[in-house]
Amino acid sequence: MELRRLGRSDIQISSIGLGCWQFSEGFGLVGGFWEALPPETVREIVDASLRGGINWFDTAEAYGHGRSEQALASALEHLGKKPGEVIVATKWLPLMRGSLSITETIDERIAYLSPYGIDLHQVHQPFAIATVEAQANAMADLVEAKKIRTVGVSNFSAKRMRAFHAALARRGIPLVSNQMPYSLLDRRIESNGVLDAAKELGITIIAYSPLAQGLLSGKFHDDPKLIRKSPGPRKFLPSFRPRGLARTRPLVDELRKIATAHGATASQVALNWLIHFHGDTVVAIPGATKRRHAEENVGAMGFTLSQDELRRIDELSRQVR
Repeated sequence: MELRRLGRSDIQISSIGLGCWQFSEGFGLVGGFWEALPPETVREIVDASLRGGINWFDTAEAYGHGRSEQALASALEHLGKKPGEVIVATKWLPLMRGSLSITETIDERIAYLSPYGIDLHQVHQPFAIATVEAQANAMADLVEAKKIRTVGVSNFSAKRMRAFHAALARRGIPLVSNQMPYSLLDRRIESNGVLDAAKELGITIIAYSPLAQGLLSGKFHDDPKLIRKSPGPRKFLPSFRPRGLARTRPLVDELRKIATAHGATASQVALNWLIHFHGDTVVAIPGATKRRHAEENVGAMGFTLSQDELRRIDELSRQVR
């Protein structure tokens, strides 16, 4: 399996990782977006991911107040993975907190993920009462204390990302990633300066919601009633209503057409486009609530789209957004 460098660090990651938001056990405001998954299902998802070549997992403090972190660690340990054999990323939630909270909560993060270390620690949101400089310095302290390996951010604008990068650089530490919403139906990072800044500074873009919350699979186009059974607020979003589905159908149809030529699915083509269209800059973290979803995710790394196919998808995506 081809690996990529995470930012300007020495960490090598697969082009697709596993997003673990869905391991939140249905707990809390953020975790309630998903139904609780049985531990055996979590293990099956992690196992399928590992077997398919995924070597890293992204979780967060906010995902069920640590329950996702614990579920991930439990699954990895059950499957016999030793510390150092996988890459683990988590996030600190800054809402209504100062920078001191970064160092005060790290031992909890370490305990929940034990025996696995924190390879990437990220600031989950830009909204904080602490300055960028203070947050960056707190993260740098953790790197120097060897409590984490690298530092990333999430949902940061180009300006704020540059400021965080500069603050870390003053401590001799690189900012390795910015986790952003990015898919064929959400390409804002291409026009708001985030992607350009990432390429310039050697920062990896970690794309979350890379399948637009399942829209790019085409399953909701085939059966619009499916969305009514989904937990969380997705059912209320305009993109899942009849007009929204009609708007995105041409892109899904093209993804399916290209998928047929590769013995793949529309979801796999959408992910493959995402991790290749901008070279090595973008990696993706699709989630999975079933083993077959994880197997489909890893299958996206198993074929190569032609330049013509990449261009056709790009053009059609721009027309339907």
